[in-house]
Amino acid sequence: GFGFKWNMGFMHDTLEYFSKEPIFRKHHHNDITFGLVYAFSENFVLPLSHDEVVHGKGTLLNKMAGDDWQKFATLRAYYAFMWGYPGKKLLFMGQEFAQRREWSEARALDWNLLDFRLHRGVWQTVRDLNYLYRSRPALHARDCEPEGFSWLIVDDSANSVFAWLRSAPGGNPVAVISNFTPVPRDNYRVPLPQAGKWREIINTDATDYGGSGKGNSGGVEARAEGGGISATMLLPPLSTIMLEFVPD
Repeated sequence: GFGFKWNMGFMHDTLEYFSKEPIFRKHHHNDITFGLVYAFSENFVLPLSHDEVVHGKGTLLNKMAGDDWQKFATLRAYYAFMWGYPGKKLLFMGQEFAQRREWSEARALDWNLLDFRLHRGVWQTVRDLNYLYRSRPALHARDCEPEGFSWLIVDDSANSVFAWLRSAPGGNPVAVISNFTPVPRDNYRVPLPQAGKWREIINTDATDYGGSGKGNSGGVEARAEGGGISATMLLPPLSTIMLEFVPD
C-alpha cells in the first residue's frame, strides 16, 4: 500500500513564514527549523495541494510577501528550498508556472501566462528542479532517513539564511543554501564537509528564471581553515542555491 503521510506542519509553517515581509522573518526563524525536529518520524509528502489555492485562500504566488518581483523570487526560492528538503514533493497544477487566479473546476488553467517572462521563469525553475531531483541521489534516496540530512547553518536568524547538506550512497553530497531576504549576502561563509570544488547546480536568482543574475560564477572552492572546512560565497537575494561536491 501507500506508505506516506501529508506533512501538514511543513505546509502551514512555511506558507506562514513566506507571507511575512522579509524584515520580519528573523523573528519567525523557527517556522523553518522546527519541521526538522519531526521530519523523519514518518514517511512524509510535502503538500502544496489544491486545498491551498481555493475558497479565497489565493494562489501560492499571491501568498508570498512583497512586490511582484519579490513574490516571484520568493516563490522560486521556496520551490528550490522544498525540493532540497527531506520528503516527497506534491505541487498542485498551475502552481508550477505561478498561476495568479485561484483554481476553479469551472475553467482551464491560464496557460497563456507562460508567454510572460516571470511566469515562464518559475516553470523553468520547476522543470530544472525535477531534473535535479531525479538525477541526484542525494536529493531523493534518503528523503525519509535522518542519515541523509545534516544542518550546515541553522541559527542565522538575523540574516534569514538556512543551509543544510543532503547525502546518499552512490551520489555526491549537495548543499542547499537559502537567503530569504532581498539583501545579497556577499562573502558569506558556509561550512562544508569536504574541501574542493562545489559546483552550483541551480540558482533561483539566475536571469533565465527572471532573477537578478547574482551568483558564484558556477561554483565555489571549499578550503580547510581554522580547524574546519568552509567556502566563502555570494548568496543572491531571495534565493536558494544548490552546490554539488565535485570529486577530484
